[in-house]
Amino acid sequence: MAKKLRVGVLFGGRSGEHEVSLLSAASILKAIDRRKFDVIPIGITKEGRWLAAADAAGLLDGDRSAVTRRLRAGDPEATPGAKLLHEGIPTLLAPVPGPQGPQGKAIDVVFPVLHGTFGEDGTIQGLFELAGIAYVGSGVLGSSAGMDKDVMKSLFAHAGLPIVKHVTILRSEWEASPRKAIAQIEAALKYPVFVKPANLGSSVGISKAHDRKELGPALDEAARYDRKLVIEQGVGGSKSRARELEVGVLGNDDPKASVVGEIIPGKEFYDYEAKYLSEGSVPVIPAKLTRSEAKQIREMAVAAFRACDLAGLARVDFLMEPDGKRRIYLNEVNTLPGFTQISMYPKLWEATGIPYSDLITRLIELALERHEDKDRNTYSRE
Repeated sequence: MAKKLRVGVLFGGRSGEHEVSLLSAASILKAIDRRKFDVIPIGITKEGRWLAAADAAGLLDGDRSAVTRRLRAGDPEATPGAKLLHEGIPTLLAPVPGPQGPQGKAIDVVFPVLHGTFGEDGTIQGLFELAGIAYVGSGVLGSSAGMDKDVMKSLFAHAGLPIVKHVTILRSEWEASPRKAIAQIEAALKYPVFVKPANLGSSVGISKAHDRKELGPALDEAARYDRKLVIEQGVGGSKSRARELEVGVLGNDDPKASVVGEIIPGKEFYDYEAKYLSEGSVPVIPAKLTRSEAKQIREMAVAAFRACDLAGLARVDFLMEPDGKRRIYLNEVNTLPGFTQISMYPKLWEATGIPYSDLITRLIELALERHEDKDRNTYSRE
């Protein structure tokens, strides 16, 4: 019987998407194939404390007492994989002790379900690279580029992909001269506009401004979360709403696109509340598109994946004009999208023919494949 791989499922974290991460991790832990994998839950509190396996499970269950215990190297109650994560120090490759000597790695591969800041922006990926451990998802560069909406749009434009008009300003510029910032935005864009922190996901900190009166508060809200603010011109104008289309991409050097899905928000746009708290939003899979439109969107999704040098998985989001020419704009990539069984990324792949549990297995396989390929690199001339 083949030896099981040790998979560390990492969740929680310090970002504004902490709760979303817990939902995704709980779903993965429930569905992962235990016949193939030994699973080690690893939790990070909102304060940045790393938790042992038992306390990590408590974090998922809402046990606040779990956050009071820090992970200690040598903690007799911790599993081998968990106890090596003392305060986030990258010692994941230390061997597990056994009666006959070292029994292999503490963790063979990490599945990071850390949405947003410190988990999706290349930060934790750098830790894995230093530790030399395989992990699910994009590398440092792809994660960083996929997180920063300003940099992402530059890469899309360089690749010749259609994007909406936008302006990027710094928080310091907005705070130093609000009138100048508003004049700059209004000179380039027409209302309504969407104001976003450059580095965040799950629509946290995003507002729609219909006029100058709403623009200032929207910029203040986005400035709570990041030093860079991205302002985008709304697609569809003031009289109609853009269609919000999504595609799942899966793979490494030869990525494939899922069927196209559509979200019909229960609110004016697909914000955090519409995504996770209210029940008014309706997913439509597959989206009602012509064959040529669906083909174009899927090809653009793969092109966006390549433009940002992504790996493993990504959800690629589009905006489509609701009337007339039905022009399609690439909105953004999400390198660690929500991963509950009812999240769009798994649902898109289920509709394409890959069930949820199999999708988890495939992502772990892709992580190992990419790690093996990286091991071919030479880092020294000697």
